[in-house]
Amino acid sequence: MQNQLCEMFGIEFPIFAFTHCRDVAAAVSRAGGMGVLGALAFSPEQLELELNWIDEHVDGKPYGVDVVMPVKSVDREQGLDDASKLGEQLMGMITQEHWDYVHKILADHGVPDLSAEELSREGPLGEGILGWTAATGAPLTDIALAHPIKLLASALGPPDKEVIDRAHAQGVKVAALIGRVQQAVRDVQQGVDIIIAQGYEAGGHTGEVASMVLIPDVVDAIAPVPVLGAGGIGTGRQMAAAMALGAQGVWTGSIWLTVAESDMSELVMDKLINATSTDTVRSRSMTGKPARQLRTAWTEAWDSPDAPAPLPMPLQFILWNYAMQRASRVNSRELTGMPVGQIVSRMNSVRTAKEVVYEMIEEYIEVTERMHGALADA
Repeated sequence: MQNQLCEMFGIEFPIFAFTHCRDVAAAVSRAGGMGVLGALAFSPEQLELELNWIDEHVDGKPYGVDVVMPVKSVDREQGLDDASKLGEQLMGMITQEHWDYVHKILADHGVPDLSAEELSREGPLGEGILGWTAATGAPLTDIALAHPIKLLASALGPPDKEVIDRAHAQGVKVAALIGRVQQAVRDVQQGVDIIIAQGYEAGGHTGEVASMVLIPDVVDAIAPVPVLGAGGIGTGRQMAAAMALGAQGVWTGSIWLTVAESDMSELVMDKLINATSTDTVRSRSMTGKPARQLRTAWTEAWDSPDAPAPLPMPLQFILWNYAMQRASRVNSRELTGMPVGQIVSRMNSVRTAKEVVYEMIEEYIEVTERMHGALADA
């Protein structure tokens, strides 16, 4: 395919694949798309290892890194910028009422308490901050820009101007995910090169506008800046729809959770393959911001009338992370969840990443040729 983004990155297909799995990112890039590794879940040391591995296994193909730079979070509001003190400071903001409610949820679903030794060794914080804050996210950006990446993407707001300028100085394009037209205009003014218009159907953090409406509104508002359509996209038909709405390509995420290269656990993989689109819910129970995920006993509990209000980011994620670490020890099917979009209804078999890319392109060609033929016959 020949379009603006294919030429910009030297890729065959304008399919951008967000994933937390290095094997998936490399496989998509090798197949002609653009793998984008989500950095959030890694420590700086681990991210360095992951990117070194991709550098060695991507066969010289371009790839990107996605970081989280929330415009609004507790640490930014409170001016907490010392990473060495951040954990203690954030823990001090979580009320006993919230901890008690978390322990009630766990007890209600048969998850045993940690022993005193386990709690002392692991602590309730665990890795519950990750890259959600400015102090913990900045090192991930530094590491990403030290590698030969071609794209730096940011969720929950644009990168700081200083980061955008650094990326541009290295020939790296910058993308930002948005859920409203106003956010797209803001990010372009900040210097962002590509806007990812992510609709309500998407997994993870989403706004309230569906892709069918959001994509053309964003395209019209920021032209000629290229737009990637996102949210509910995992097939060639959906890719064709996004392109018909004016997008230059597609940003995909959920569809890669069930590919053969995915590192999902057997339990999560089984839940995803058997889920329908109505088995997802947009909830603040995971991160404190609205995020689409599998409906679980955890999401239901936070919708209960007796539940305390979810805490702001990243405090709610600390609670969720602690609970999920404990639930995973007993393979609690009721509590185990995963950010995933409504496209999960079509994620009902395990294919390789290459097969997903090729099947999307084949179906895209079939659809566009059929539409062209219908016009020619008119």
